[in-house]
Amino acid sequence: MSDGQARPVKKVFSLAAFLAVALASLGMAGFAYVASKEAARFKFEAVVDDAMNRVEGRLDLQLSLLRSTQAFLQARGGEMSSAEFTAYFAALDVPENFKGLHGIGLLGLDKHGNERSLESRIAEVHGNAMPIHPPSTQQWRTPVLLYEPLQSNHLDMIGYDMFTDPARRSAIELAVQSGEPRATGRVLLGKESHGSDLVPGFLIFASIGGISGPQETAADPGAVSGLVYVAFRTGDLFQAAMGAPPHLPVAAEVFDGTAEDKNLFYRSRDEPSAAYGRDFQVVRTILLGGRPWTLRFRPTNGFSEPTSPSIPVMLGVAGLLLAGAMAMIARYQERAYEAASQLHATTEKSLLERELMLQEMKHRIKNSISRVLAIARQTAVHSQNLDEFSASFSDRLQAMAASQDMLTRSRWQKADLRELVEIELRQVFGKELPDEMLSGPPVLLDETMTQALGLTFHELATNALKYGEVGESMSALTVRWSVSEGSERRLQLAWAEHCSRPIELPNRVGFGTKLIDMNIERELNGTIQRSYGLTGLEVKIEIPLTDAPESF
Repeated sequence: MSDGQARPVKKVFSLAAFLAVALASLGMAGFAYVASKEAARFKFEAVVDDAMNRVEGRLDLQLSLLRSTQAFLQARGGEMSSAEFTAYFAALDVPENFKGLHGIGLLGLDKHGNERSLESRIAEVHGNAMPIHPPSTQQWRTPVLLYEPLQSNHLDMIGYDMFTDPARRSAIELAVQSGEPRATGRVLLGKESHGSDLVPGFLIFASIGGISGPQETAADPGAVSGLVYVAFRTGDLFQAAMGAPPHLPVAAEVFDGTAEDKNLFYRSRDEPSAAYGRDFQVVRTILLGGRPWTLRFRPTNGFSEPTSPSIPVMLGVAGLLLAGAMAMIARYQERAYEAASQLHATTEKSLLERELMLQEMKHRIKNSISRVLAIARQTAVHSQNLDEFSASFSDRLQAMAASQDMLTRSRWQKADLRELVEIELRQVFGKELPDEMLSGPPVLLDETMTQALGLTFHELATNALKYGEVGESMSALTVRWSVSEGSERRLQLAWAEHCSRPIELPNRVGFGTKLIDMNIERELNGTIQRSYGLTGLEVKIEIPLTDAPESF
């Protein structure tokens, strides 16, 4: 094989070596990434299993209270005095053993028109007459005969007919017809006593038979004449189930029915982490009192993956560096061989080739640096020299870093507008700002708005320092903002530079101006207007604040 034929083969060999090692490394990195995600998903499902065990265990405990109370009253023929029921409730030690329990009650059951019989039972139990309320035209009357804990300011709860409430009526009918405990959907507890301390919750009813009452029901004639029920505060119940140590890194939502019904029962206090998408969402269902519930879990910021997510990235980077090193070694070996061959031919020619090779190496190094600094190309295009480029590029990176630093210091990944303006202006002006320079209400910015406005304030301040009179007097600049309310909340910001001389429209548009327009109009879907006048420059910016909270 001739020397001319060997050269293309060597070039193909170096390229093939680079592609082979790079593809193998990227494949390994991709496999490691998929494996790490699967491991994290399996770990999160195990955490969800733990959460479900806690929830189901807590609900079983509460249902056991209903069944035991049902059996207790059934054994006593449904007859119990108010003092006996109070003693029974006190023995349960509810605050310690049944967190989330709102109360336990006993309902009478009789046909409409037999209110006197029910009111006699109320008077017998409590020692004084209490009317059944509110008025009703329903077939059955189900007044509250006993309830604990019964506070002195909620005595009007006794005699409340739960059959008048549609949600409670449906569960009562199902409990009577099936003979099994049946739960309501979401209700407001405290409604029976007309109190102001209403809390969301649910009730579970169970029928009691064999005591004096109606002679027939729609389901089983002569079998049911009363019901026992338990009421639960939804938030306290689930907080007790999932908030016990060790704390589980899950954000939970509980729906009555399916999640598509959007009938939210409960949402935990922990917010789901934005780092995990819907592929980490786990949905489970349970049946409580004949009513299906859907539980949806997502990981919080406290969830840690079993393997570091940086490992696949490190593998990929290391593989690419290795592939590049091998390709460069092969390439340089080829160049060294060519240079050595030419050196043997003639001294003058070898010197020339050596010079050409050095120039080419310099050229390639410059090209490599240019590729690495591709992010700075636009800044360089609008810079007059290397010093200006370095200063502008460094300042812009510092502006971005300052904005990001504000976000990372914030628990909710939000930045305060006033603090953002102060940081960027102090960084450019190099001095403290007077109090009267900035004014406006508290406004919180999300990550996109913070980055875009941070660069915008940096560019405006840089131009003010270069072309305005801020360097001579800090009173030459004022920044005012406000928030307009309406169908869409919008941030309105006015940047005013006061000068003793007229400000004319520039004859060319610099990169800083383009960067400002791109940030406001494209990134934030806002508008920007510049006014050049005899007394200075005024820039008006308006952007939507639909997704940003208005204040702390």
